[in-house]
Amino acid sequence: MAVVEQAQGEDRGIAGAGQLHYRLRQQSVLAAFGIEALRARDLDPMLQRATELCAEGMRSSFCKFLEYKADRETLLVRTGVGWGPGVVGSTEMRTDMGSPAGFALQTGQGVISNHLDQEERFRTPQFMADHKIRRAINVLVEASGQRYGVLEVDSPDEGRFEEADLAFMQGFANLIGVAIERQEAERRLAEAVEHQQLLTREASHRVKNSLALVSAMLNLQKQEDDDPRVLRMLNDAQARIAAIAQTHDRLWRSERVGMVALDDLACGIADQLAQQAKDHEVHCDIETIEMNADTAIPIGLMLTELLTNAIKYAYGEEGGVIDVCLHARDGQIVLSVRDKGKGLPADFDMKVASRHSLGMRMITSLARQLRGEVRFDDAAPGTCATLTMPDPRD
Repeated sequence: MAVVEQAQGEDRGIAGAGQLHYRLRQQSVLAAFGIEALRARDLDPMLQRATELCAEGMRSSFCKFLEYKADRETLLVRTGVGWGPGVVGSTEMRTDMGSPAGFALQTGQGVISNHLDQEERFRTPQFMADHKIRRAINVLVEASGQRYGVLEVDSPDEGRFEEADLAFMQGFANLIGVAIERQEAERRLAEAVEHQQLLTREASHRVKNSLALVSAMLNLQKQEDDDPRVLRMLNDAQARIAAIAQTHDRLWRSERVGMVALDDLACGIADQLAQQAKDHEVHCDIETIEMNADTAIPIGLMLTELLTNAIKYAYGEEGGVIDVCLHARDGQIVLSVRDKGKGLPADFDMKVASRHSLGMRMITSLARQLRGEVRFDDAAPGTCATLTMPDPRD
């Protein structure tokens, strides 16, 4: 008798060890899916992986995710494993409580049915009967407080699904719900960002068009006044407006919202000013640097002022060559405008000039805004005006 009892105890120990291994394996599978679900960016591959791992954890060859279609009041087999051709992606089930999946959807309760052929509560959908499914276990998947679908494991084998299996399945359902919520939040955020980018581009486009209208009005004003001093002031104002307009033109065309390519902007400003000064040649040596609009606009205005000064005062009416350089060096942005003209007046003083010249006051103000420094040096021959400022990208 003692020998028999000992043998029965050993059998129970073996069975208990197998059950423990089974549950530990389920926890391992659940943890692995948790990592994948939180990393997933696309819904269908994540749902497919969920059915594969869930089937593995339940030691079954059949699993499916049923997506709730509220407009049709059906459950669509969206992803799954083990099913024959034509089931996944096209088969739909009713959502009434006459099936285990419908019951789980309607009540929110997990459902275990270990003997579908003997069930009085539920009918067996035909496609499951065709696959000789004997038992099923279902749990509701919720996302953002809404019924999203049902996760179901099916088996054609004899055996039993247990309450612990239901807990494992609910863990999968919870992870699926969290992953869906995260992906939906990311989608809404991406749509909001895209909408904001569209608004930013539209605003920049409209600002550019408005500035073009202002520039056209200044042209009309120039035709009404012959005073050289007034014409000079209107030309200067027009050049400044054009610099800002060019920045906004590049803003709305840029692939990266809020960013401007300085080489594109600076060359555009230089070309436009050169067209207005036919006897001058403007050569550009400008590095490809992308900068945000808050920095690009004052840099563009600074270039406009320095280049306008060189065009006005370096050579006189005969014109000459002006070199524009812009580079990033050792954590700094360096912009220089150099001519080979008359050079600086002997008594040139930048502080004094700033008190009498709007252009020089703007140069000083823009340098302060950019946290930089402007120098005017004799270049033997000519003048070199240099802006040195911290590189805001560093």
